[in-house]
Amino acid sequence: MRAFGFLSFGHYGGNPAQGGLTARQMLHDAIDISVGADELGVNGAYFRVHHYARQSAAPMPLLSAVAARTQRIEVGTGVIDMRYENPLYLAEEAAALDHIADGRVALGISRGAPEAADRGWESFGYTGSTDPRGADIAAAKFETFLQAIQGHPMTRAAAQPYMSDAAPHAPLAIEPQSEELIRHIWWGSGSRATAARTGTQGLNMMSSTLLTEANGASFGDLQAEQIDVFREAFREAGHTHIPRVSVSRSVFPILSDRDRVLFGAGRGGDGDQIGIIDGTRSTFGRTYTGEPDQLIEQLQADAAVQSADTLLLTIPSQAGVELNLQILENFATHVAPALGWKPNTEGPVVGDPATA
Repeated sequence: MRAFGFLSFGHYGGNPAQGGLTARQMLHDAIDISVGADELGVNGAYFRVHHYARQSAAPMPLLSAVAARTQRIEVGTGVIDMRYENPLYLAEEAAALDHIADGRVALGISRGAPEAADRGWESFGYTGSTDPRGADIAAAKFETFLQAIQGHPMTRAAAQPYMSDAAPHAPLAIEPQSEELIRHIWWGSGSRATAARTGTQGLNMMSSTLLTEANGASFGDLQAEQIDVFREAFREAGHTHIPRVSVSRSVFPILSDRDRVLFGAGRGGDGDQIGIIDGTRSTFGRTYTGEPDQLIEQLQADAAVQSADTLLLTIPSQAGVELNLQILENFATHVAPALGWKPNTEGPVVGDPATA
């Protein structure tokens, strides 16, 4: 493990007098947690994206604010739901964010997880999907997005271009462009098929918090197999750069009586969970809770954690800034170094040497 970051769902709601968060407080907490994590040397601040729910939704304002307040930490998503996106507007936003962050961007994108709304993307104006999950329009829009961020023409200039030095009817690409942005795009993969496709495309891979497979193997072993499929497809496609792979886990080190009360016995599952998502039997990962030596042993035995170069720790964002920074500090101080991590002093990790 060369890098670790936190993954926030950005939950809010409930009565503020009883500890509930407003949307405003959640966003300010997210920025403050990111600033504190940057000071700790944590590598990444990543945020989930869901619509019609009381949690993080529109990521670009938040990521821009985090990028402007930090120096080294990578800012990203896990993941943007492409069904809800205008691919060209997202391309403009992503390039602008990459410039604001000086390249410290890791945009996870995917077809998207199940949402609170019934075909909610249609209310955003994106109709025509023949797939009940919207996978067809997500794939088509993602392809357009990839073309746009790589400078392919998306339209033509007017016969008399207004406030432009373009020749009449000349091909036009979106602006701004960020030359290295394509290297900062990750696809959220939950199956062998999507892992293979991601490798063929030459993208980075975020292995999902749930996998649309359940064959009796552990969550970590299933993920490790998908990582192998991804890297093999990447090599066979002839890509010459070095891709990155992340996995996410819930990990709570127990170092005090308070930790034991908050995260101790009975708070986390003892194993993986099996459930039905979008009509598919799926596997969900377990929660790791224990003293540092115990966690080190368990995570060293987790095949996917050992195979990936980046670990995303899911955090209870609604618990506030102080508690979440304590969780990150406990992991950074007492667990992560034994897994190969060193504090971030220079900026984002580039590539995974295991695949060089």
